[in-house]
Amino acid sequence: MIVELGHYALVLALALSIAGAILPLYGALVGDRRLMAVAPSASLVVLVFVAFSFGALTHAYLVSDFSVRNVVENSHSLKPLIFKISGVWGNHEGSMLLWVLILALFGGLVALFGNNLPLKLKALVLAVQSAIGTAFLAFILATSNPFLRLDPAPAQGRDLNPVLQDIGLAIHPPLLYLGYVGCSISFAFAIAALIDGRIDAAWARWVRPWTLAAWVFLTLGITMGSYWAYYELGWGGWWFWDPVENASFMPWLAATALLHSAIVMEKRDALKIWTVLLAILTFSLSLLGTFLVRSGVLTSVHAFASDPARGVFILVILCLFIGGSFSLFALRAGTLAQGGLFAPISREGALVLNNLLLTAACATVLTGTLYPLALEAVTGEKISVGAPFFDMTFGPLMVPLLIAVPFGPLLAWKRGDLYAAAQRLFAAFVLVLATIVVGLALAGTGKALAVLGLALAVWLITGSLCEIAFRVKLFRAPLAESFRRASGLPRAAFGTTLAHLGLGLTVLGIVASNAWNTELITTMKPGDTVEAGGRSLTMDGFLPVSGGTYSGTAARFTVREGGAVVATLAPEKRLYTVQNMPTTESAIQTFGLSQLYVSLGDIKPDGATVVRVYWKSLVTLIWIGAVVMALGGALSLSDRRLRVGAPKPARRGAAVAAAE
Repeated sequence: MIVELGHYALVLALALSIAGAILPLYGALVGDRRLMAVAPSASLVVLVFVAFSFGALTHAYLVSDFSVRNVVENSHSLKPLIFKISGVWGNHEGSMLLWVLILALFGGLVALFGNNLPLKLKALVLAVQSAIGTAFLAFILATSNPFLRLDPAPAQGRDLNPVLQDIGLAIHPPLLYLGYVGCSISFAFAIAALIDGRIDAAWARWVRPWTLAAWVFLTLGITMGSYWAYYELGWGGWWFWDPVENASFMPWLAATALLHSAIVMEKRDALKIWTVLLAILTFSLSLLGTFLVRSGVLTSVHAFASDPARGVFILVILCLFIGGSFSLFALRAGTLAQGGLFAPISREGALVLNNLLLTAACATVLTGTLYPLALEAVTGEKISVGAPFFDMTFGPLMVPLLIAVPFGPLLAWKRGDLYAAAQRLFAAFVLVLATIVVGLALAGTGKALAVLGLALAVWLITGSLCEIAFRVKLFRAPLAESFRRASGLPRAAFGTTLAHLGLGLTVLGIVASNAWNTELITTMKPGDTVEAGGRSLTMDGFLPVSGGTYSGTAARFTVREGGAVVATLAPEKRLYTVQNMPTTESAIQTFGLSQLYVSLGDIKPDGATVVRVYWKSLVTLIWIGAVVMALGGALSLSDRRLRVGAPKPARRGAAVAAAE
């Protein structure tokens, strides 16, 4: 009965989404405040219905209701509780329901916390959000219904894909969807502004918190997915330029550009047309990623579905929203005022450079991802575009961007002084030169590119700290005054510093792990010893492992440093008996910021097995830096000036007006 109620709740949500899309839009066009007031109520009720539906599906998984086909195909009664829950979104139908739940959640949040929005703008934003919800609810009910019954019901389920039975995949999709789908709010604001014909600094102020929240979640989602691939797939790598990885990376690049563009629009009332275009582009890339993952055009460990009928339905949605939004943009862009002017050397100029390089990099990733698909569709020829292409195209675009990052916050608005900004970065210049000299002396000219990469990372890290040091007059004023100035700085200033610092840490981890990574592939038997990262690794023997729906063998390794035991590792080879699918479970030991990584090949009858041993220098900085970036975004989001509520200057202005 609960399953049927969940299905019925989706039908009701669809009906309300249709009403929430049409009535407020018509009300905004004719100026009917009563119809516009329907939007918040409809959005909140849709959220309740979709949440109930998602809860009903989760309940079916928890009680192992094998009369539901979706549960049969993706669960098993012996699975641990956490993987029963993550199984809800570890498949196409359930993940689409999660997608729509998060879409409804963001609409509900705008309805609850958008009280400072003009009624017409709020109605239009929620109407656009409801229109998106209508399309995807129709998609679920027509092609991807998670509540279909089986009669007779089987006694047992087929289990979830073994590579998805991991705590990382319990966390990764919700975070990623919060970022993916969160971009819909920026898109809705852009379409609403185009319909209304009003785009100003206040609009940018309303858009920024939603974009920033989506960016934070998208950053964390990509980070979690990267680390999951690193330790779960047993390949020893953290990024493979997989098309599905690119599908989430492209919206991140566009959202990063949108955040910086919105700053210019808010502060200087400039880049209006460009900011609206970026808002449309960001969500369009999210929709494109949804199509790529679920249409069957890509084959990947990350892909969810391979049903062409579903792909056609999503393609129609894609054409409707992307084509419609760009058509509307083409019609209305010419009517928008251009806004303020600024010199090329200024903070606005630095942010424009940031935008140009980020969008060019995004276009590069898009080209490398779609070109093989287009070529196959036209000629039937199959090719793959891998890391060499992206390294040669994406990398060179990032270098000037990373060099420019520390200059931006130190330049004045409208007209800046590049020489003065360079003077404030003197300490960063000194540390960069020291890094190059020491690095070349220790590593030699054969590692010159790696040393320059380290210098670039040091430039980002120290440059971000120089900006805060300048603002608080560190070493130029008494320490007490510097502390007073620091306490008076807005949280967004520290958030920006943290985000840029985190970027530097990630670059440092990427460069070090690639340049000083060691890899050893060898055949070992119990008693054999190999060296890695200045440590000895001895295979002690094998032991059986089992749990839930799998059984297998673990190899025990003892790690010694200077003769003393410092760690034991036990990588595994598992066989998931329900799906008869083998998996490799790597073993990782962290030493400081570096890691020793061990994975097994097939175990032979004589006890020999192929062993992959990696030493990853400073590899943890890749993910630590990404988390620091997300924390910087979250800190900025907590700034009073960026909250969704009414801006502080408006309240102060209202108080003055009341007093007069």
